[in-house]
Order: sequence, then structure tokens, then C-alpha cells
Amino acid sequence: MWSIPKGIVDPGDTHKETALNEAWEEAGITGRLLGQAVGTYRYRKWGTKLTVAVFVMEVLHQESRWEESQIRERMWTTFTEAEGLLSDHPVAPLLDRVRALVTEGRYKIG
Repeated sequence: MWSIPKGIVDPGDTHKETALNEAWEEAGITGRLLGQAVGTYRYRKWGTKLTVAVFVMEVLHQESRWEESQIRERMWTTFTEAEGLLSDHPVAPLLDRVRALVTEGRYKIG
């Protein structure tokens, strides 16, 4: 099943710090977040419902090997491909919002 990097916010960390840390740990990428969270979604894990804040990240660097590269695969796709891969994932409704923000030039990249 395809997903996006996510994790528990550690005490003293912000949602933004957690998003950047999880991107590094799970996908071996670093960069900067563009604006505030574009939305949230909920999912069930460990017998409870968790809420995930979703951020858009401008990737500035990627490693070929990273902390979880033995157990996770990183894959770059188009928005259309991502919609297919994530169609049954709770993040799917946010993909259209992210696509609109990126294609409308609402984010300054570079």
C-alpha cells in the first residue's frame, strides 16, 4: 500500500518539524515546507484514531540510502499517478487541493 511520510509528534516538536523529520526518516528527502498544512485526514492505528496534518514540501535533496530504505520504497509520480496509487488512502481527497495550489503558482518554488 502506498502512503505519504507521517509520524507521531514528539513532545517539544511542532507539526512542521515532525513532517520534515518523517520525510527524512521514511523517504530520505530534505527540503522546506511550503506554507501551512493543506489539510488533515484521520486513520485508525493502535486501536485509536489518529489525525495527520499534510504539508507540501519542496524537496531540495534526496539520498539513495536512508534510515528506512531497507523497508520503504520512495517513488516520484505525477499527480495523476498519485491519484491512482492513493485512491483508497485517506489522503486522496487532499491531492486535488495540492495540485491546484502547485499549478496555480500559489507556492514560490526555487
